[in-house]
Amino acid sequence: MRAERSEVRGGPRASGEAATVNLRIAAVAAVTVGIALFGWWYGNRHDFFDLKIYVSALRWWQDGHPLYEYSQPDRVQGRLFFTYPPFAAVLLWPFGYLPVGATIAIFTIGTVVALAVTTWWLVTPVADRHGWPRWFAAGIAVPLVFALESTRETITLGQLNPLLIVLIVADLLFLVPGGSRFAGAGIGLATAVKLIPGIFIVYLLVTRRWRAAVTASAVAAGATLLGAAIAPRDSWDFWTRALWATDHVGRTDYTGNQSLLGLLSRLVVPADPSRLGWLILALAVGVAGMWRAARATDPVAGLAVAGLVGALVSPITWPHHLYWFVPAILVLVDRGGRWNWLALATFGVSVLGVVSFIHWGAAPVPTDTPAEFLGRNALVLLCLLLVAVLPVGARSAPPGGRDPLAS
Repeated sequence: MRAERSEVRGGPRASGEAATVNLRIAAVAAVTVGIALFGWWYGNRHDFFDLKIYVSALRWWQDGHPLYEYSQPDRVQGRLFFTYPPFAAVLLWPFGYLPVGATIAIFTIGTVVALAVTTWWLVTPVADRHGWPRWFAAGIAVPLVFALESTRETITLGQLNPLLIVLIVADLLFLVPGGSRFAGAGIGLATAVKLIPGIFIVYLLVTRRWRAAVTASAVAAGATLLGAAIAPRDSWDFWTRALWATDHVGRTDYTGNQSLLGLLSRLVVPADPSRLGWLILALAVGVAGMWRAARATDPVAGLAVAGLVGALVSPITWPHHLYWFVPAILVLVDRGGRWNWLALATFGVSVLGVVSFIHWGAAPVPTDTPAEFLGRNALVLLCLLLVAVLPVGARSAPPGGRDPLAS
C-alpha cells in the first residue's frame, strides 16, 4: 500500500518534471535553430575584411617595410591602416605566415569559444539565483549573444575583441574578487593589445583595487616595452605619430562610429566638432559613469557600466566594440520586474544595430532630422541610457524568480 501511495504521489510529479525538461530542451533547440537561420540569412557581409587587413599589414611588415605605413583603399574611410599597438603586431606576427583561410578559421573558432565561455560565466550566477538549470539558461543566452550586431560584426570582420573580453571578464569576475596575485594582469595585457580596455584600469582605481590597478598598469607597461624592444622603429612611429593620426582609424562622422565624438561629428559634418566641447562632454560622462560603476555592488553591473563608459568616451567606437550590452542585459534580466522591459528593448536595439539593415551611405551628411539622429546614433544613445539607469545597487531581496517554462 505504501509503495502504491508513493507511486501515485511520485508518478504525476515525475511526469511533470519530465515535461518541463522536454519543454526546456525544445526551447533551447528552437532558439538555437532560429538564430542559426538568422545568421545564415544575414550571411558574411564583410568577408573578414579587417582580418585580411591585419594579415596584409603583417606580410608587408615581414617584407621589411614600416608597419604603420601600410594602407589600402576603402570606399568609406578613404584609406585603412594597421592601428593596433606594436605589442599586438608582435603577437599577431605568426599569422602573417599562415594561409588566410587558416587564420580566418582560427579567429572564428576562437571568437565562438570566447563568447560561449564568457556568456557561461555571466549567466550561471543569474541562473543559480533564480533557480534555473544552468544548461537551460546558457542554452538560451549563448545563441542570443550571436544575434547581436556587435557579434555579427566581430565575426564577419574578423576582429579579435572577444579574446580580450575573456581576459577582462576573467579578471573582474574571478581574479580580482578572489584576491589573486595575478589580479589585473588580464586587463593589463588586453590594454597593451588594444588601448580601449585601459578604461578598466581606471575602474580598478575608482573601486580602490589598488594592487590590481598597479598590476594591470605594470603588465600593460611591460608588454608595451617588450613590443618596443622587439620593434623599436615601429614603436616610435606608433606612439609619436600613428596613434594621433585619427584619419588612420576612420572618419569620426561615419555612422559606424558609435561614440560621443561620432554623435557630435554627425551633427556638424562637413565641419569638425569642437574638440574642447567633446573633451568636456566626454569628461562629464566619464566621471558620472565611473562614479556609478564604483558604486556597483554587483561586479557584472560594474564591468558593464565601465565598458559602456569606455565606448562612449573613446574617439572611435565601432559596433563590434559594444560587447558590453551583453552583461548589461543580464543585469536587467537578473533584476526582473520592470527591468525586463529595458532588457528586451536593449536586446532589440542591439540586434538591429546601426549599420546592419540600413545603408546610410558613405557621404559626409549631417543628421539634420530627428529620425536620422535617432537612427544613426541608436547605440550611442542606448549606451548613455544604460550608464545612467542600469541598476548597480544591492538587491532589496532575493529575486525568487520562476522558470516561465515550469508552469
